Amino acid sequence: MLPWLDERSPDVVCLQETKLSNDVFDTVLGPEFAERGYQFAHVGQGQWNGVAILSKVGLDDVVANFDGAPGFPDPASAPEARAVSAVCGGVRIYSLYVPNGREPDSDHYHYKLSWLERLREVVAAGTSVDAPSNTMLCGDMNIAPANADVYDPAAFAGHTHVTVAERSALEDIEGLGLHDVVRDRWPDERVFSYWDYRAGMFHKDLGMRIDLILAGADVAARAKAAWVDRAARKGTKPSDHAPVVVDLDTAPDGDIGPMVPPPSNPARKGATARLPQAK
Repeated sequence: MLPWLDERSPDVVCLQETKLSNDVFDTVLGPEFAERGYQFAHVGQGQWNGVAILSKVGLDDVVANFDGAPGFPDPASAPEARAVSAVCGGVRIYSLYVPNGREPDSDHYHYKLSWLERLREVVAAGTSVDAPSNTMLCGDMNIAPANADVYDPAAFAGHTHVTVAERSALEDIEGLGLHDVVRDRWPDERVFSYWDYRAGMFHKDLGMRIDLILAGADVAARAKAAWVDRAARKGTKPSDHAPVVVDLDTAPDGDIGPMVPPPSNPARKGATARLPQAK
């Protein structure tokens, strides 16, 4: 992550699945962030979950999780570390790690739907600087919005991330006036943000687009570029997700394409492949 920050130097960064306590995050990474000019807010849970926002443009009104966020397995329990928001540069920004859902119709799947519904209610209720039009929801949404966002819809049949209920929950959130800025910019392009570690999925470009930036109308109108930094998925021990980048007001790298760099050896168009985890 740190070399990537040095290369790209983004004004605001949203992190998910940090898997660190707040104390460890502060001790290990706090000095590194400060050296690079970042304030940060982290909501940690030790070995699980964890989200953070880094900002060079202000970090005001930090909110850990969101009001009424359900817990798991008991909805009334303390929420997992899956959300943090703050006002950065005058925009309310959420860093979100949406529950995976595990298996359709499982308890975790219904938890995912309840979590998304409560998030929608909280965003809808925002006023002034927190209005939906001035909000960005960023992170691992664990939902591919449409069939175009997976390499082979048939391979995902019966799995989470693509079910009607999950997509409907995401559509309800977008219905508040939020724009999927990458898809708006590249409506007909093959764009993925996640590739399984197994079976050479990355090199074949057999992936999913589940990491999203949803921006309110006022913010989306400022977008000059929107792309997936695919280079960050390479190298030694990378994440299986690649950063999604949106440039507001100016585009220092230019409007450079949906995935940078593009895949060099993708599977042929229309190729099918089973999910590595499929039985």
